[in-house]
Amino acid sequence: MISQAKLPPLNAIRAFEAIAKHGSVSQAALALHVTHGAVSRQLRLLEEDLGCALFERRGRGLVITDAGRHLRDVSTEALELLRGARQRLRREIQATALVLSCPGSILARWMIPRLEQLRREQPDLELHLSASEKPPGPTLDGLDATLLIAEPPWPDAWTVHSLATEHIGPVMAPVIAEALSAQDASPRALLRQPLLHTASRPQAWPTWARAQGMQTDALRMGQGFEHLYYLLEAAVAGLGVAIAPQQLVADDLSAGRLVAPWGFTPTSAEWVLCSRAGHPDERIPRLAGWLHAQLTETH
Repeated sequence: MISQAKLPPLNAIRAFEAIAKHGSVSQAALALHVTHGAVSRQLRLLEEDLGCALFERRGRGLVITDAGRHLRDVSTEALELLRGARQRLRREIQATALVLSCPGSILARWMIPRLEQLRREQPDLELHLSASEKPPGPTLDGLDATLLIAEPPWPDAWTVHSLATEHIGPVMAPVIAEALSAQDASPRALLRQPLLHTASRPQAWPTWARAQGMQTDALRMGQGFEHLYYLLEAAVAGLGVAIAPQQLVADDLSAGRLVAPWGFTPTSAEWVLCSRAGHPDERIPRLAGWLHAQLTETH
């Protein structure tokens, strides 16, 4: 039968161990980066829990009691075992690639061009990348994390790191932009154009049009594509005007392959990095920080 004996509070044990090691409450507080009063309260809590004194005050110093020496030996051994187990688990996690899923358009047009920079700046953060057009289920389907452009609400089983607000806008090859500006330099020039669109984001054009004060029923939909990646390749090839998230076309804009005459408009969607709630992998918040920095460089 499993013992139901109550364990002493762990924070109080850590405070006690520090006092026993350093010989004073003040030095223990410095080592633990807390206040003198916090350490004193934890010691008092532990002594009340055990029903015995662990130190005796002699002059201005503390002398450990027989009960304190016994607890020190046992607790030091137990904490070292816990620290060793934590280090082993962290090494095992670090030795395994982080499995990250994202839509193919994000993978091809944003993640892959930045992998070399990620390796330089985070050399111990190895990723195994998986393309998926369908958002994973609440348990992430065995993935460590997923990178998405999406809108809340999120599943309760996810921890969600918000990275950046999505911005969308019309993009086109320079030759098409020149032809449009010769007719009408305002966004309303698009009302006369068949617009490239994608089945994965049917609301992208109407969302942008409403932000411009335009009637959505005046839009003319042209060639459709199954995925955003194909849509943007068609725009680069000069097949028409596409609607795209700013970050996914930033490299094309810098290289002059695409232009965005009317800029980009924020939407209610976000770039997010999602993991399972309670997932202890410390690489995930590090990756979220790196992604946030990269995404916000665009603005």
